[in-house]
Amino acid sequence: MRYLKMNGCGNDFVILDVRSRGSLPLSRAQARAIADREGGVGCDQVIAVERSIRGDAFMRIWNHDGGEVDACGNAARCVAWLLMEEGGGASRRIETGAGMLYAERAQQGLITVDMGSPLLRWEEIPLAKAMPTDRLEFSAGGLEAPGAVNMGNPHVVFFVDDAEAAPAAQLGPEVERDPLFPEAVNVGFAEVRTPDLIRLRVWERGAGLTKACGTGACAALVAAHRQGRSGRRAEVLVDGGSLEIEWREGDDRVLMTGPVELEHSGELPAA
Repeated sequence: MRYLKMNGCGNDFVILDVRSRGSLPLSRAQARAIADREGGVGCDQVIAVERSIRGDAFMRIWNHDGGEVDACGNAARCVAWLLMEEGGGASRRIETGAGMLYAERAQQGLITVDMGSPLLRWEEIPLAKAMPTDRLEFSAGGLEAPGAVNMGNPHVVFFVDDAEAAPAAQLGPEVERDPLFPEAVNVGFAEVRTPDLIRLRVWERGAGLTKACGTGACAALVAAHRQGRSGRRAEVLVDGGSLEIEWREGDDRVLMTGPVELEHSGELPAA
């Protein structure tokens, strides 16, 4: 089976186009073997592009640890670009476990994805108990009152003075599996430098520290605005580049714009 290796701001993927087969029932062990950077191809997430009745394709996502998840913003941009390159046109609809995503070409080779409306109620995150989600009654490692947002997958965002110095690798796995988050959680460490500029690092559940997290960037902007730290639009600087995030006031939709890169193609070993 042939694959494409792509990345969005350094968040990298092995993409398998299985539309001719209909679907790809990868086991957790198979997905983990493909994602393994020592013995496999190596990536943050494995992506299957499958047939869709409602959209142009269905995007299935496995994290580095083999667990399946519903959303990945950077992967959505990569898949959208592939579909546009294949069939022409300037827009595509991608079905995911978190719902339908709408993508279109932007200027300078960038891709914009409508990530939908953020889910903000405690049971939508989800949390194990009721509490305000703009400032959670939760602390870890001296950091307090993070914001919680579901952007197709759950995120908690701590606001820090210096994102580079934030103990992401130490606190990330601890918070990811905290009992407050019954489905585990992605953990962001956001430094709001100006109302329209945010520096972000993200510990992704099932993947660890990644160079970029599209849904994490969306969550950081939403959480920052809810706490009065930013406007509704900002550039989010991640380790692998930058993303433009806008939370529109009129229709409550979150738009993410960023680059894609095709690294190489190859063939998966039979093993």
